[in-house]
Amino acid sequence: MSALTEAMKGALKDLNLNIVEMTDENATLDGGDVLFTGREFFVGLSKRTNQRGAEILADAFKDYAVSTVPVLEGLHLKTFCSMGGPGLIVIGSSEPAQKTLKIMQQMSDHRYDKLTVPDDLAANCVYMNLPNKGHVLMHCTPEQYPESVKVFEKLKDHMLIPVSNLEKVKVDGGLTCCSMLINKKANN
Repeated sequence: MSALTEAMKGALKDLNLNIVEMTDENATLDGGDVLFTGREFFVGLSKRTNQRGAEILADAFKDYAVSTVPVLEGLHLKTFCSMGGPGLIVIGSSEPAQKTLKIMQQMSDHRYDKLTVPDDLAANCVYMNLPNKGHVLMHCTPEQYPESVKVFEKLKDHMLIPVSNLEKVKVDGGLTCCSMLINKKANN
């Protein structure tokens, strides 16, 4: 196990969080393929995530539905899809992104609102509901994706924070690479 993995594991233990380790050597699960909507999980099956990895995630989060969707193009699911708020999916406008969204809609009992941005990579954003701040959305900068930022500006009830992603893109990363999901129910 790498030093970074050990450090992260130690930090999570210090927070008294349950840690689920994937011991199946055939299982792969990349966080960039895991989209939690607040109601359910969508797991992208990509070069970095397989069906066995999705099954392990489903076992760890038994209180939520877990559906798999094929990632037809791009590195992983969150390359072109993320949550922009409660019940709001931000999705890229490319044909593969729109096909994936259609599959997600067919698999879900819930009807999500969608915000379509012209640039797939701009759909990788981070939503937070912060005390005393409300809806906060970290998204790409106007220098990177000016047309997509115009779409984000339509979210009048959100505090919008443009964040440059130029360095993370060099290593196939996105804004969501800097976030973590914690299952509060599993840790009570």
